[in-house]
Order: sequence, then C-alpha cells, then structure tokens
Amino acid sequence: MPPLLHPALLLLLGATLTFRALRRALCRLPLPAHVRADPLRTWRWHNLLVSFTHSIISGSWALLCIWQTPEMLVEIETAWSLSGYLLVCFSAGYFIHDTVDILVSHQARASWEYLVHHVMAMGAFFSGIFWSRFVGGGVLTLLVEVSNIFLTIRMMMKINDAQDLLLYQINKYINLVMYFLFRLAPQAYLTHFFLHYINQRSLGTFLLAILLMLDVMILIYFSRLLRSDFCPERVPSRKHKDKFLTE
Repeated sequence: MPPLLHPALLLLLGATLTFRALRRALCRLPLPAHVRADPLRTWRWHNLLVSFTHSIISGSWALLCIWQTPEMLVEIETAWSLSGYLLVCFSAGYFIHDTVDILVSHQARASWEYLVHHVMAMGAFFSGIFWSRFVGGGVLTLLVEVSNIFLTIRMMMKINDAQDLLLYQINKYINLVMYFLFRLAPQAYLTHFFLHYINQRSLGTFLLAILLMLDVMILIYFSRLLRSDFCPERVPSRKHKDKFLTE
C-alpha cells in the first residue's frame, strides 16, 4: 500500500499529537528557580521532560517486546509483533513531535545534531512502519531509551546547576554502565548484523548507511560524556552557552 494511503499514518498522527498534548501538560508543572529565570533553559527543561517520559515508556516497552518475542534478537528483518509495531509508531511520533518543537522554537541552530539524529531515526523507523520489515531492528534500536533515562536525568541536573549533588555523582556512574549496556552494545550488535547487506542494493543497505552514521554520532557523544563527567579539566571552554547537547 502506498505510504500516503497507509493506515499507519493515523497511528503516527495520534502519537505526535499525544506528545504535543503531553508537552502542554508538563509545561504546567512548577519549574526550579534557576531554570525559570532563563527562557532558553525553560524551553530545554520542558523539552527534556517530554524526552524523559518517552524514554521511560519506550525503554520499558522495548524490553517487554523482546521478552514477549525473543526471536527479534535473531530474526531482525522478519520478526514482527503487534506490540513491536506499535512501539515503533509511538517512537516515530515522538521524533516527529520533537523535530517540530525544535524548529518552531527556533532552536535548530543550537540543536542541529538532534535534528540530524531524528531524521535518520525516522528514516529507519518508516521501513518498519510502511513496509513491515526490520520491526525487530527498530525494537532493538529503542533499547537505547533505557540509557536515555539516565542521560536525560544528567542533562536536567546540569541545566539546573546541580552537578555538586550526590545524586548527580551516583547517576554519572549508572549512566556510564547503561550507556555500554543499552547504547553501545545493541548498536554494535545491529551494525554487525547489517554488514551482511553491504554488497546489496536493498532496504538493508539503506539502513546500514543510517546505522553507520549513528555509530559515529554515538561514539562522539560517548567521548563528550567521558570528558565532561570524568575528565572535566580537559573540557574546552563553552563557546555557545545555549548548546546543551555537548554538556
């Protein structure tokens, strides 16, 4: 069925509007004083609250999908479940919402790396949504959201200038472990699998290209994380005070 007539469009629209409504609801919550004093930090705080909610739901959902359909770990291209399919649609809706939020809020320049990541993620997810292939791969990719829970906590504490708290010190070690288990390890496993498509002209080859670009981004983020939290004396002075991605 042509994508423009695909019933999954309603799922994508519903997921996108759900996250929009969630953002409006979260904006009603009280803000920390340090965040409230700065409009940019206020926007970033609300943006991260939505991201945090998405990570909790999607990370838990991805683990549940793999527990219910363990063949997704092996049959990455053909394994399919309704729960996994809905998860991919749900997360694609989040990426659509976040992309629009960044653009409408005029944060594209400061958050261009997020936009690049979102475009690549949506390109990969759409293969599962519209062609019902690599749904298992999409679910495995979303294991990264377990890591994102702790990464988002870290970013929110930095925005609130709470790096001196014990919670931040504990979270930075948990974050490091989760980064290995749920970001680096699944990414390496998926990259190894998709390398089988390197000499083909297929959807798998397209996804391999996206995966390799994401590999580069993930390694860059990992080096920034290590320098910022474990070698702070080696972090260069920040030139763009509105750029929170590198913190």
